[in-house]
Amino acid sequence: MDNQTTAHQVASFLLETEAVKLRPEQPFKWSSGWNSPIYCDNRVTLSFPYIRSYIKQQLAEMIRQNFPEAEAIAGVATAGIAQGALVADLLEMPFLYVRPQPKSHGMANQIEGKLISGQKVVMVEDLISTGGSSLKAAEAVRSAGGNVVGMAAIFTYGFSLAEENFKQAGIALHCLSNYEALTEAAMQNGYIPESAMPTLAEWRESPETWRV
Repeated sequence: MDNQTTAHQVASFLLETEAVKLRPEQPFKWSSGWNSPIYCDNRVTLSFPYIRSYIKQQLAEMIRQNFPEAEAIAGVATAGIAQGALVADLLEMPFLYVRPQPKSHGMANQIEGKLISGQKVVMVEDLISTGGSSLKAAEAVRSAGGNVVGMAAIFTYGFSLAEENFKQAGIALHCLSNYEALTEAAMQNGYIPESAMPTLAEWRESPETWRV
């Protein structure tokens, strides 16, 4: 299955399970303060065995193709933990996960699991917006001695800011689906009218100032 077909299939699954909600006329408010016509929580797909398996298989194949040197999988807490564990199991690789910050008690770990110095690690994330939290997790792995060879995610908004952030960090990013595929699938499947497409495109270009 080619990348474009996969992107549309994943987008259709996200809409079908209501992991993604589109409301161009009643925007959501993100924690960043941005107004957004879209809300995405890919963890919902975990409740659907067939879709969960499909995403797991496609993530694993994407990692095989783009990061054949990978030796371990690291999930980005919290949403990337379950997906990362599923993928690591399928690939028969070691798994670990990375917290946003070290625990305040016990061993004060930020990374849970056994990380070997120099180990080639692929980070697994469910959603990429600006990339800030994902790259912070990758830096934690690097600081602990791991070699982050790339990041695999289910979905990206495709913000230019995220592309620049990953470029500056020197980390290759590959995603199963994206904003363009999602909006096309939403229109084709009747989730939104064609008349909403310009509004959705405007938001993607300037999300920080959209309907401020």
